[in-house]
Amino acid sequence: MADLEIKVDGGVATMTMNRPEARNALSIEMRSLMDEMFHQVEFDDAVRCVVLEGAGDHFMAGGDVKNMHEYLHSHDKSDIQSYFLHRIHDLHTIMYSMRRMPKPIVAKVRGAAAGAGVSFAAACDLVIAEESAFFTLAYCNIGTTPDGSSSFHLPRAIGIKRAMEMTLLGDRYTARKMADMGLVNFVVPNEKLDEETDKLATRLANGPTQVFGQGKRLMYRSLENEFESQLQLEAECFADCARRNDYREGIAAFVEKRKAVFTGT
Repeated sequence: MADLEIKVDGGVATMTMNRPEARNALSIEMRSLMDEMFHQVEFDDAVRCVVLEGAGDHFMAGGDVKNMHEYLHSHDKSDIQSYFLHRIHDLHTIMYSMRRMPKPIVAKVRGAAAGAGVSFAAACDLVIAEESAFFTLAYCNIGTTPDGSSSFHLPRAIGIKRAMEMTLLGDRYTARKMADMGLVNFVVPNEKLDEETDKLATRLANGPTQVFGQGKRLMYRSLENEFESQLQLEAECFADCARRNDYREGIAAFVEKRKAVFTGT
């Protein structure tokens, strides 16, 4: 089976990182497939929400440390530096795709989210985690620095001091703690993770998809825009939404006192 699998059902594309024997640690194949699949769902009108999950008992354990160990002992330092520059830049293309994705991306976290697992969760728009899930940035524990956009997303999600704590100490945090810190949106009982994720994804997939895309654009651009630029962007996004079918439907449903039926157009 492939290291990453995708299934589309009811407007929801579920991407499953599929290396359960390695806690879904990143492989070269997984990176390549993830890059390809994010591009695919971005332009697929049948997809209105994306769920990122791990097969088996864990979300993702980050990079494949065993492969790193083998590479370090079979190459000289100049090769090593070049190799990791390329591998990390490969990861960046995925993060760019996630950032510009005009549809909601939900991280479904079971078990461990470690290293790049934290990076991927932080890069998603919403995070739902089971009660027993845990998060650890962990890079310092193997003698390196964070990658996968975690140094961008974490300070913005949880604040610079908390992000620094995770970076310098490499400690393990419960799902509840990460919710208190601001990285996790929803914590649910282990046995309800599948059910609650399905409910959330279905709700998003039945929503005004174009509006969600513009809403994401507004929220993320607010992190870098000046006040005046953000207000201008608000006006542009509202005006763009106003010309779409879902705005007409939303207004009509409000006036007629019924639930809106959005088509994502």
